[in-house]
Amino acid sequence: MSVDRAILFRLATSTSLERVVKALPRGRDTAWRAAAPYVAGINTDDAIRAARELSDRKVASSIDQFGELVDDPAVAQRVTDDYLRLADRLTDADDAWLAIDLSHLGLDIDPRGCADRIAEIARALPDGRRIQVGAEDYSRSDAVLACVLDAADRGLGDRLGATVQANLHRTPGDVERLQHAGVHIRLVKGAYVEPPDRALPFGEPTDIAYLRLAHQLAATNTPFALATHDGVLREALLASLGPVPIEQLLGVRPEVIDDLTARGIPTRVYIPFGDDWFRYWMRRLAESRGA
Repeated sequence: MSVDRAILFRLATSTSLERVVKALPRGRDTAWRAAAPYVAGINTDDAIRAARELSDRKVASSIDQFGELVDDPAVAQRVTDDYLRLADRLTDADDAWLAIDLSHLGLDIDPRGCADRIAEIARALPDGRRIQVGAEDYSRSDAVLACVLDAADRGLGDRLGATVQANLHRTPGDVERLQHAGVHIRLVKGAYVEPPDRALPFGEPTDIAYLRLAHQLAATNTPFALATHDGVLREALLASLGPVPIEQLLGVRPEVIDDLTARGIPTRVYIPFGDDWFRYWMRRLAESRGA
């Protein structure tokens, strides 16, 4: 991983940087103009509107309300209530799912309660929809996996999705457990900066791991999607596996979406919204380095 990419990842979690930039004259407006292509907007209506626009183009979506690292049970409950309202709105957009990081539901302070909350949201979804659980840093991997499996054990596997990171050494074992639970799997390369004993280096080693995992998933008829903007890797897998679903991020190489749908390849776009857009934008900048 390049030095500038690692630095940007650290800055992406810096509340101090965010405060400084937004305090500068026109700083907030300038940052927002740069971030806007990657963010649906501030409120639920913005997100639903973006999902409808994609649906009109025969593109599916996953809607995520910004937030993470909640350490207050009252806030976790408010987030749950927000997602329950979002679940009700999904009927306004064809094939729209939800997405969330479990630390937004209080994973760090109440893992069992977090499983209860994700299960409640999953039950509220319209038939045929899912809530995708995002990948977080390695230190939360065990807790995230346990929470997803707990909810799946309640008969909700067909309403859940999990994100697995190809670069982590632990991922093949995690995939087997998720497959057994009947959970949809979203395969990503992995964006977090992790030490060598936990993760493969960015580049060829991670790409090879990604290829192996994709073939493993396809061979077992697991419901899965390839979430990558690496065109070479994506096209190699489409050539060998056929038209498997592809997931993209809003605003990142948008021309690819029209090409994929024209070729009959199922495509889903991640739609984030909310007030905490600054650090998400910084993550997009970081991930573009060395991509």
